[in-house]
Amino acid sequence: MTEKRENWGSKLGLILAMAGNAVGLGNFWRYPYQAAKYGGGAFMVPYFAALLLLGIPLMFVEWNLGRYGGKYGHGTLGPMVYLQAREGLKPRSAAILGGLAGALALSVTVLLNSYYNHIIGWTLGYSYMSATGKYMDKSIDTAKFFFDTYLQNPTYVFVFWLLSVAVLAFAVIKGIQKGIETWAKFMMPTIYVFGIILIIRTLTLGAPVNPDWTPLKGLDFIWSPRWADLSWDAALAAAGQIFFTLSLGMGIICNYASYLKPEDDIVLSGMATVSLNELAEVILGGTIAIPIAYTFMGEAGLGQSIGLSFVALPNIFREMGGGQIFGTFWFLLLFFAGFTSAIAMYNYLVALLEEGIGIKRKTGTILVFALYFLFGLPVGLEAILTKVTTLTYFSEVDNWVGSYFLVTLGLIEVIAAGWLMRKKGLDEINKGGYWKVPKWFYVAFIQIITPVSIIILLVNSTISYAGKGYFKLIPDFIAETPDFIPWFIAARVVVISILVLGFIWTYKNIRKTYSEELKANKILVVK
Repeated sequence: MTEKRENWGSKLGLILAMAGNAVGLGNFWRYPYQAAKYGGGAFMVPYFAALLLLGIPLMFVEWNLGRYGGKYGHGTLGPMVYLQAREGLKPRSAAILGGLAGALALSVTVLLNSYYNHIIGWTLGYSYMSATGKYMDKSIDTAKFFFDTYLQNPTYVFVFWLLSVAVLAFAVIKGIQKGIETWAKFMMPTIYVFGIILIIRTLTLGAPVNPDWTPLKGLDFIWSPRWADLSWDAALAAAGQIFFTLSLGMGIICNYASYLKPEDDIVLSGMATVSLNELAEVILGGTIAIPIAYTFMGEAGLGQSIGLSFVALPNIFREMGGGQIFGTFWFLLLFFAGFTSAIAMYNYLVALLEEGIGIKRKTGTILVFALYFLFGLPVGLEAILTKVTTLTYFSEVDNWVGSYFLVTLGLIEVIAAGWLMRKKGLDEINKGGYWKVPKWFYVAFIQIITPVSIIILLVNSTISYAGKGYFKLIPDFIAETPDFIPWFIAARVVVISILVLGFIWTYKNIRKTYSEELKANKILVVK
């Protein structure tokens, strides 16, 4: 176990890097279509409830886990959870909980990036196509171009995907201060500058198609509470979005926090992270994509799912004045946002290799590049080989890793920090803090409301998944399309395999590091 670990070079660098970790494609790509799909204002009500009940408490928990684990030389989640869980459990039981946490974190960081990095590649590709005017020819059907040409073109798919991952590797190999922190200081301010420029252009569009379709009507769609349209599906989607957008349940906030000094303020830093993320998501993301789409297509045109950013908006950019320039800004904004999140997940895996087998950062970075290539291949090849863009493999991996696993890992984290650490957990959170988490908030939220809310969310998600047939070996909707069955089965095999291997890896490393403690089944190592 490495005792001497790198620290952040500055408070600003830490905040920007952590905000960059949270500010990702979820803010500008996922949030707009989720909000549009679930009724705009009907989505925002459970969204803000989930932010209060889940997002902010879990942000404190993850910063606390990271700083606490970093004190012991750890940058990955399994040992961090073990160290806190042993305060309320015997070390052998705590090791099992740590192993499960590590397995889920590994599954998320590897498999989420198997498709997330591809989406980053799409944004880089579309930045190039916007800047060069590739899709500005109005005779081209942009939807057809993207789904039938881009995804089925090996050159587009692999060049922009591998170029994106290569730049990530270049950033991570430089370390915390010279790599991650430096890139965050450039990319994060640029995201906000591009966002402000796009907002100004959005709000000055007028009503070019229909007098009733204006940017302000698009904003009204988001911000007017639609109580009659509230639904449990919207609440589930909102909670999932909070986990995704804040990068909760992934282990990467904990990894960044592990490079803190023992007395660094985590309450103020956590709130700054949440605030910068929500500014990017609700103000920038919500004020760009949805009002633009509403202005040109009306409310009916908002239900585009993934196509809202990659199909609907390119069609719009070629119709609006200066569309080539603003399209470039939009896709570069998406690229920078995706990059600042992906770099955190890349660093997590490098830290896992550093701790697990003691390899150097450079070697670990190269190995993670190879890992991303291996697990990203099915995502890139599916549309090329099948000649259709259903993306069954992508969808099935996301069904479990991008939603279910995040929430499960969040529950384990809050159990370790709230239920097992008990009062010591509050003391750890407030250590060195300018702001203090009050005891009533810790008891009411971190110990009661947040874990209970997550349990309710998981139970209802399980019921929803069962109703849709996801627990069948081959769900009916897949059985109806036999050509997609191999991709569906491959996704499940990969997800289960990584989960099992992740548990074995994490549990063995905990046993190796704390062998004497586990043998005695009592706490011996204290710092």
